[in-house]
Amino acid sequence: MAHIVVSLGGSVLIPDDRDAEYLRKVAELFRRLAKDYPLVIVCGGGKVSRYYISVLKKLDENRDAQDRMGIDVTRLNAKLLQLAIGEDCYQKIPKRVKKAVEEASRYRIIVMGGTTPGHTTDTVAAMIAERLKAERIVNATSVESAYSEDPRTNPEAVRYERLSHKELLDLVNKGKHEAGPSDVFDRRGAEVAMKSDIPIYIVNGRDLREFEAAIRGEKVKGTVVGI
Repeated sequence: MAHIVVSLGGSVLIPDDRDAEYLRKVAELFRRLAKDYPLVIVCGGGKVSRYYISVLKKLDENRDAQDRMGIDVTRLNAKLLQLAIGEDCYQKIPKRVKKAVEEASRYRIIVMGGTTPGHTTDTVAAMIAERLKAERIVNATSVESAYSEDPRTNPEAVRYERLSHKELLDLVNKGKHEAGPSDVFDRRGAEVAMKSDIPIYIVNGRDLREFEAAIRGEKVKGTVVGI
């Protein structure tokens, strides 16, 4: 059965809003769905990662140092989720795409964070999906779909139900890209998904019904890319 790759935003995993309750519920969801869909879950760094990166910028640390700090946070988030899931998942945090792909043939659930500087966790998720020939990527974010702009700062932002891969790439391929980005999806990851024609579901990761529907490939309130 084809894998599903989940890019789980750090802003979804630990926004400091009933996080333990959410972790228990999402861990149960992953355990249940993994019986039907092998899962690779790539955790982002969220606001904690962006905080450390902002401090490093003020200390005049270079991009590589910023990226490495962000990667450390994503792996800490991954360990938190891994502990919540328990023995049903691979008990180590892969540090390379190759390792995650290898272990995905043996375990129903793999949880990991970032890999190398210059690659966001969205890109990592897309690279894994490409190598596994995954059925789809589920991008669990802190908003319910893709918008023309951030709806939290612009109430007039246009919401999208469906996008082509090219339209998604055009949407994210603007503005400044640096360590700790918070776009709806990373542009390099969007390029990988477009090249391999892998559908992307963009949903609110805290809406567990929506999250489950996306993993199952069912109708969602969020944005479907490439179908």
